Amino acid sequence: MDSGSPYQWLMNLRWDNQVLNPMALLIDCAKCVASGSIKNADIGLEYISQISTPDGDAAQRMVTYFSEALGYRIVKNLPGVYKALNTSKSSLSSEDILVQKHFYELCPFLKFAYLITNQAIVEAMEGEKMVHIIDLHCFEPSQWINLLQTLKKRHGGPPHLKITGIHEKKEVLEQMNFHLRTEASNLDFPFQFYQVVSKLEDVDFDRLKVKTGEALAITCVLQLHSLLATDDEMVGRISPAAAATSMNLLHRAVHIGGQRTFAEWLERDMMNAYIPSPDSALSPLSLSASPKMGIFLNAMRRFKPKLMLVTEQESNLNGSNLMERIDRALYFYSALFDCLDSTVPRTSIQRLKLESMLLGEQIKNIIACEGVERKERHEKLDKWIQRLQMAGFVNVPLSYNGRTAAKNLLEEYSPKYKFREEKDSLLVCWSDRPLFAVSAWSFGR
Repeated sequence: MDSGSPYQWLMNLRWDNQVLNPMALLIDCAKCVASGSIKNADIGLEYISQISTPDGDAAQRMVTYFSEALGYRIVKNLPGVYKALNTSKSSLSSEDILVQKHFYELCPFLKFAYLITNQAIVEAMEGEKMVHIIDLHCFEPSQWINLLQTLKKRHGGPPHLKITGIHEKKEVLEQMNFHLRTEASNLDFPFQFYQVVSKLEDVDFDRLKVKTGEALAITCVLQLHSLLATDDEMVGRISPAAAATSMNLLHRAVHIGGQRTFAEWLERDMMNAYIPSPDSALSPLSLSASPKMGIFLNAMRRFKPKLMLVTEQESNLNGSNLMERIDRALYFYSALFDCLDSTVPRTSIQRLKLESMLLGEQIKNIIACEGVERKERHEKLDKWIQRLQMAGFVNVPLSYNGRTAAKNLLEEYSPKYKFREEKDSLLVCWSDRPLFAVSAWSFGR
């Protein structure tokens, strides 16, 4: 336990010009949370709230959301308290969808992925008369409108195009249906659109209308990582007995005589409840450990698509070690906050909503959640290559035309946006830091 003043821990940290470095303090708070030192974490998080703000510079904004996630990590060990405080929704709201639109508009990453995806489809489907695209996150009409316009100009005429769109919100698919059918009618383009209202993890692939004779393409933009979640992790879970004891102490969370405070009891219970599990990001078994990923890859094997495009975040956040996750998440999100700070006005309401409702919620999920609740389980390109090759897919090089168009797109946003080629795939970067990877695949056997 602390000796002397409860703030002695804070005073012993490194100060820069009479002010604590918020990033250094955040890391120390994370170490306290990971070790169960809740009192010190509380002191540090209180100080962070005074020196960081969602309206400040990139570092202050990012630290704000990471500190909030650490706070959620603490209260999640008390399920009743967490449920009483948690206002998160089980499904997407209209505002959530709008925030995803902000991400599409303010950052080039989705446009980059859509551009590369469309060019790869055009080239792979040359000469095909019946083309079927399964979009695992059917969200942005402009992607497929651009494809319709491109295929309309194809030598020999356009193919008959069918798109199966998957999204958990019916309203999103209805809007997609309206925009795409309107464009197809204007172009006199043979077109069908099928709606599948479902989360990706719940899709019954056997019921998708894939017919013999169709050239099939599958697009997966920032979706596959969510299938890596498993329910066999016990990191940070509190035992039922410990939770009951802690809840009883809610009524006496003050120091009485020689009794422990609520924070002291919580520290003890968190330490007792901590049960380490293997780091799934490093385990050789992790390539096939997720049942949902196995179901998906088995379905893809049955479909034998001519082309599958995969876009994923280029980071390693699928491990069970909390401090490793925090370190890697800081490395990734610092670049995202920096690029937004450099390219979007600080007064932008859209940027504030994007950072709080999308990036902030991702950070919270990475840090505060475990087991099946933790959906933000990102892995790097090398791991995806291994996984897809084991499933029978072969990496397809991306085209020169796609790379040229992508370069022009990124330059429209900032000269600091770059891309590089790696293992027949493309990495889009902020300066030299890779953030997202796009790869193309065909079924090899």
